[in-house]
Amino acid sequence: MVKNGSKMPSFCLAKIRPNVRVRSPTIQLKDCVDDDQKSKAFDGFDNEKETKPEGVTKVEPPVKVVSRKVMIVADSSVEAKNALQWALTHTVQSHDVVVLLYVKKITSKQGNELNKEKPMKVPGFICSMKTTCQMKYPELQVEISMVEGKDKGITIVEEAKKQEVTMLVLGQKKQPITWRLLLTWAGKTSGGYGGRVVDYCVQNASCMALAVRRKSKRVGGYLITTKRQKDFWLLA
Repeated sequence: MVKNGSKMPSFCLAKIRPNVRVRSPTIQLKDCVDDDQKSKAFDGFDNEKETKPEGVTKVEPPVKVVSRKVMIVADSSVEAKNALQWALTHTVQSHDVVVLLYVKKITSKQGNELNKEKPMKVPGFICSMKTTCQMKYPELQVEISMVEGKDKGITIVEEAKKQEVTMLVLGQKKQPITWRLLLTWAGKTSGGYGGRVVDYCVQNASCMALAVRRKSKRVGGYLITTKRQKDFWLLA
């Protein structure tokens, strides 16, 4: 029996130490996670990062290709062939539409009525020009348009406006300066098959009109005439 006021031995509580280690259930569960489960968890996390929500996905807008309509005045001259070669090399693209325009001049009303009854036959040089276009661009759409008119220049301008072409290309011959001055003095505006037809079309067409003439073989290149610029030398 312990007397009042006496102290209890210090070894009663100080020397009692737990010998059993108890692990937290939560920690034990985390330590027991399988490696495969960890890898699956990480894979899923990565997939969530790579996969964007449907509403947030950025969709690139489709590229809109704009087709143009290029009209080339066709005849049997070397200048018309040179104009076609220039157009195919410098301005026409595979998705454009090329219109080969052939204008047949009429001299009388009676002849016009007869020609309306009988359809015009496509000349061989136009078929050759169409083949040249398709050899350059196999997928190019080529149309042949044949019209009749008393005035070639006016007919070309009206047909270009009617078909709503983007560009009009004509072959141009080299003319002496004295001949140009004589035509200007005489007041010729569009008639005939000379250089004034080309000048009239360039000045009066509702679309962009270009007159193309090949430079000499020694120098090379083309001379381009537009409404605002005359004989611009394009070395190509």
